[in-house]
Amino acid sequence: MARARFGGAKEREALAERLPLVVIACAIAALAAAQPQPAVKKHVLAWADVRNGYQHDSISHAVATIERLGRESGAYDTIIRTDSQLITKQPITFPAGTGIATGEQFNVRNLQYFDAIFFFGVREIDLSAPQRADLLSFVRDDGKGFVAAHAASTAFFSWPEFGELLGGRFDEHPWEIAEGTVVVDDPQFPAMRHFPPRVVVRDELYQLKDFSRGKVHVLAHLDASKLDLTVPLVHRKDGDFPVAWSKSYGKGRVFYSILGHDADDWDNPLLQQMYFQAIRWSLRLTE
Repeated sequence: MARARFGGAKEREALAERLPLVVIACAIAALAAAQPQPAVKKHVLAWADVRNGYQHDSISHAVATIERLGRESGAYDTIIRTDSQLITKQPITFPAGTGIATGEQFNVRNLQYFDAIFFFGVREIDLSAPQRADLLSFVRDDGKGFVAAHAASTAFFSWPEFGELLGGRFDEHPWEIAEGTVVVDDPQFPAMRHFPPRVVVRDELYQLKDFSRGKVHVLAHLDASKLDLTVPLVHRKDGDFPVAWSKSYGKGRVFYSILGHDADDWDNPLLQQMYFQAIRWSLRLTE
């Protein structure tokens, strides 16, 4: 079984010593280089509003990695924002006199400009009712993409419609940061094609709730037989612990994974390519 430790520097040194994963990394690099380039670049909004919740140290490196992968591959350009100003389809205006010159036009875009969102926000983000409606419509009606990482499942607990968009909710991390065995359910899905059938990862392993396998397509799950199900806060009795899923939301495409707690995780080629290929899938650049 391959082992991919999504953890600290020592774990990454151990990873580099394992020949199977070196081979995997080389194959991934070749795969990325061989990706066909779109005629017109897509636009991705990396949205990481964490003002009202736990600020994961990984978020800065995560959004920087997403930007780099898009730029190096030529698949998409990324705008990174840690606020929610752009979550609207309405014109974004500024008070008179805001600019440094009379009549200055501000270089600002709204949701109409973007083809997908990479979301790594947390908890109760301040969105107005029109902004919430526009976000749902962006995916559901416009057929755009929504790719969410790790703590994204902790967002908007007070907003049921967001849970429907994402497909489920965070329900604690009973094992904290620990090793878990990821089992791939759908090796043909773009974000899973580079994964070994089974791989050991070290990450903050989430337990999820309010999801249904009838409504989400589970791409990978944790092997429950390798977890301590007696620890406090283990609520699931069915042993179903998804690691990643995809789903449709109206006309749009949605992907979520629990992985990516530590900054070093985002240097792991398995995780990088999982999210990169998920973004490409959400942009309809791959099937």
